[in-house]
Amino acid sequence: MTRKVLGMMLTAVLVFLAGATEAYSQDTKAQESKRARLQKEIAILDGQIKAITTKSANAISQLSLIRKKVDARKELVAESDKEIAGLNSSISEKEKGIRIMQERLDTLSDYYERLVRSAYKNRNAKVWYMYILASENLGQAFRRYGYLRDMSKQMNIQAEKIIATKDTLEKQRAELAELRKEAETVRGQRVADVSKLQAEQNDSQKLVNQLKKDKKRYQQDLERKKNEVEALNREIQRIIAQALNDKGQSKSSGKATTSKEPAKPIDYTLAKKFESNKGKLPWPADGAIVEHYGQRYDPLYPKLKLPFNNGVSIALGKGTSIKAIFDGEVKQIVVMPGYNKCILVQHGNYFSFYCKMGDVSVKKGDKVKTGQSLGTVDTIGDETQLHFQIWSGKNPQNPETWLRPR
Repeated sequence: MTRKVLGMMLTAVLVFLAGATEAYSQDTKAQESKRARLQKEIAILDGQIKAITTKSANAISQLSLIRKKVDARKELVAESDKEIAGLNSSISEKEKGIRIMQERLDTLSDYYERLVRSAYKNRNAKVWYMYILASENLGQAFRRYGYLRDMSKQMNIQAEKIIATKDTLEKQRAELAELRKEAETVRGQRVADVSKLQAEQNDSQKLVNQLKKDKKRYQQDLERKKNEVEALNREIQRIIAQALNDKGQSKSSGKATTSKEPAKPIDYTLAKKFESNKGKLPWPADGAIVEHYGQRYDPLYPKLKLPFNNGVSIALGKGTSIKAIFDGEVKQIVVMPGYNKCILVQHGNYFSFYCKMGDVSVKKGDKVKTGQSLGTVDTIGDETQLHFQIWSGKNPQNPETWLRPR
């Protein structure tokens, strides 16, 4: 194998190792970001579970939070599995590259030894002169002279290559040691998370057993929540109907309400901009989703349907600032049982709703910008959760399809 081919192989190995390291680095950043988000969500949920446990008898909410925490913990364990698999793959590739580099170093060292032996045999200057003078012709003499002249230079170059390869090899071995250390750390985290997951699943089952023993109280609490959801849905439908110049007609109640205010034309240009940002809108706050959009079922009796959820509920830290997801106008601020203050923002024929608000920093008719604070989330019954909805005209939308991927 020629030196040129060996050099090309070494270059290819270095490029491969650099590419593998860069790809691993990018994956690691994404995994670390997701891990940090999940850990933050678990911390928020844990705080709310403790508040409910010590101050409140709302066992349904406690069960919901514990189950969400279990789901987040499962996702965290899955992320650890994914990260461990990635680390194992990186370790394997790094080991492969080191083996190839070691073979290259052995070849370079062998060639260097042959150069040294050759130089040693021809160390007497008289022997060199005789070697040149014994040439059959002038061309051969020049070639022999060039060989002897370049021998020292080749030895120096070869020595430099060996030193550089050794340095690179040591660096790769150090990186390999770090990868192995990181893999052990992640495995340790996974073991701890699995242990916590088992404890949380046990807590969930204990609470289920407790609730089933007190079925009457559970049903009363469930009925109260159903009434609150239905009242909120009716109010939202009424306000949207009014905003869409529908003379306040509500399909849910069949009653018409009148308004002294002149009807405002719908800003369809703004609506188009809102629509073009589907999947890219910012979240109103950063927290754990404890209730998703869609049909829900009772946590204890899976066949029992609960009211359809027209939005999402996000568990947050106390006093978290809630931000507008897009430019628009504050259409209404209403107070609803179980939801406290609700801010309704109109974006053309689209609407966003922010419920369970405490302090509100806007008023009806205000123009708001994307990311502008609307106020802070409230703590209701030891729960600090934002209930958030998006509507297209009279049709509720799944907010998670409109907001940026988490």
